[in-house]
Amino acid sequence: MKKTAVVLFNLGGPSSQEEVKTFLFNLFYDPAILTFPNPFRYLLAKIIAKKRLKKAKEIYSFLGGGSPLLKNTQIQALALERELGLNYKVFIAMRYAPPLIEEVWRKVEAFSPEEIILVPLYPQFSTTTTGSSLKAWKKVSKSKLFHTRIIPFYPMEKGFLGALKERTMFHYQKAKKVGHPKVLLTAHGLPEKFIQKGDPYQKQVEETASSLINALGIPDLDYTLCYQSRVGPLKWTEPSLEEQVLKASQEKRPLVIVPISFVSEHSETLVELDIVYRNKACEEGCPSYHRVETVQTHPLFIKGLANLIICAEENSYAL
Repeated sequence: MKKTAVVLFNLGGPSSQEEVKTFLFNLFYDPAILTFPNPFRYLLAKIIAKKRLKKAKEIYSFLGGGSPLLKNTQIQALALERELGLNYKVFIAMRYAPPLIEEVWRKVEAFSPEEIILVPLYPQFSTTTTGSSLKAWKKVSKSKLFHTRIIPFYPMEKGFLGALKERTMFHYQKAKKVGHPKVLLTAHGLPEKFIQKGDPYQKQVEETASSLINALGIPDLDYTLCYQSRVGPLKWTEPSLEEQVLKASQEKRPLVIVPISFVSEHSETLVELDIVYRNKACEEGCPSYHRVETVQTHPLFIKGLANLIICAEENSYAL
């Protein structure tokens, strides 16, 4: 078997309050996020990071000061490495916080694999997430030195959907004991200008949603696909999760919130969903609020990722 390096791409997050400012700057300085040329992008990134610093620090204060994303991704990496077995070594490369792609490339190079397989921990492809990480990897990796393949997306991968189904059904059955549940599938929002330029993210999110609902057997009228984490003045993908949470709560329906674009817990699930929207729902009279856990290290999800990697010739593209 080939000696193979598997690189998991993820967003990253600050590990402490002191790292929040740098994380925000790195995020907004990315040309995939702010499409302005320099020096305008640099200046805008500085301004936006400063403007959002207080709010971001407040969010991370609910999580002990920093993001748990790196720790959660490390646990996923260990589970995946065990599933893959010998001849595979799994690395983690974060886009905006350590371990950054440049550092991880040096570790992969020292490992000297016969093949590199790049796997985003974003099931649905966007130029702002997977696309950005790929560009950064190509820039530093001199990829011609190693045979490199990318698994760019997997919105309908069976293990991913199976894990989501199991976790959703558990909460759905609990909610049914209280009343007629409303299921809100939620994905990270994206400014519509990216969709209009051909970004496939929304289409792939819809594929995940449709496949999951079919597997669950939930009537169309009992679920809505929503988008969260909208910021700034641009028009974003709709409907917004906040609006749908308020609407269903006012109708006194039990809520089941299902994150379908996140595969591990971080601020957008642990704070935005578990604290902010839960409180809003309760204030509006929601009789029961259930948030489905992300797939994390669910055996079906890990086995699904492993299968994509082992069958990389069929599931990937050459870099």
